Amino acid sequence: MSAVESKFNPKDMQFRYLGPTGLKVSVLSLGGWLTYGGTEKGNIVKECLETAFNNGINFFDTAEVYANGQCEIEMGQALKELAWPRDEYVLSTKVFFGTGRKEPNTRGLSRKHVVEGLKSCLQRMQQPYVDIVLAHRPDVGTPMKEIVEGFTQCIRNLNLAYYWGTSEWSATQIMEATQIAEKYNLIAPIAEQPQYNAFHRQRFEVEYAPLFEQFQYGTTIWSPLASGLLTGKYNDGIPEDSRFSKNKSFFEGTIASLQSEEGKAKIAKVRKLTEIAEKLGGNVTQLSLAWCVKNPNVSTVILGATKTKQIEDNVAALKLLPKLTDDVMEEIEKILGNKPDPPNAFNRQR
Repeated sequence: MSAVESKFNPKDMQFRYLGPTGLKVSVLSLGGWLTYGGTEKGNIVKECLETAFNNGINFFDTAEVYANGQCEIEMGQALKELAWPRDEYVLSTKVFFGTGRKEPNTRGLSRKHVVEGLKSCLQRMQQPYVDIVLAHRPDVGTPMKEIVEGFTQCIRNLNLAYYWGTSEWSATQIMEATQIAEKYNLIAPIAEQPQYNAFHRQRFEVEYAPLFEQFQYGTTIWSPLASGLLTGKYNDGIPEDSRFSKNKSFFEGTIASLQSEEGKAKIAKVRKLTEIAEKLGGNVTQLSLAWCVKNPNVSTVILGATKTKQIEDNVAALKLLPKLTDDVMEEIEKILGNKPDPPNAFNRQR
């Protein structure tokens, strides 16, 4: 028996530090959101995780609210059966929304739910700890000091996690949590999980810019393909096997927006982006993922997959990355036409 067990082969994957920490995550990762425990259960979950791992992905993301806890159960069971060395993958979950129970303390970011919610997450996943626990949304009803104390307790006192972060918090809220942590010798958040893609840019590129500059704040971005719009699959309607079709009630507003003039304009842009992708030797899905990875403030891009071939296709996005020259990026910007204006620095930028 080898003194050091290893099952991970990075292959051609790239890795980045997660925020100001020494933790490295693959620039592409795999999450469970509307799939695992919901529409997909059993062997396919295990097969997707294994395919991701075999392609150099070391970061996996879930949350207590995904399928009301069933996502954590499915991913946890898959991880148990795969039996990878625990130090060879990075696991995150999120607390805030709870799992659908009616008792008021089973959701939010009170110290009680931060601690007990995370304990429940770990029980469902059959894990002794997660690497990162995220506050899935801000909780305006709980004092920020209590929130920071709760996550500090999970890390410093209970060894339930190594780091904590935020998801869809404002820059002001993240700044407040960081300042409280510094003032009271508590542990500050290190990463945000925001929506970011070629059609959704303002918050990431403008509002969060000071966080990247001052704190090297990390990001684990979700919806890099705009819920599938940037794959081109909706260019001619909604396929039966698509995410929109399988989750019609959840995406009701999005489906309706595709029929609007704005929605039609986005589809026209996807068609033009497809032409660029094909000239570069890839497809529009890969181009859209590579575009996200191109941003140095993106720590990792969370993929969603119901088939192993989706993961293999997505990982090929890294082959397009070196082809995204300044000229190509400029061509993409002309098609998108939505680059946010930076704050006015009055010629005082460094």
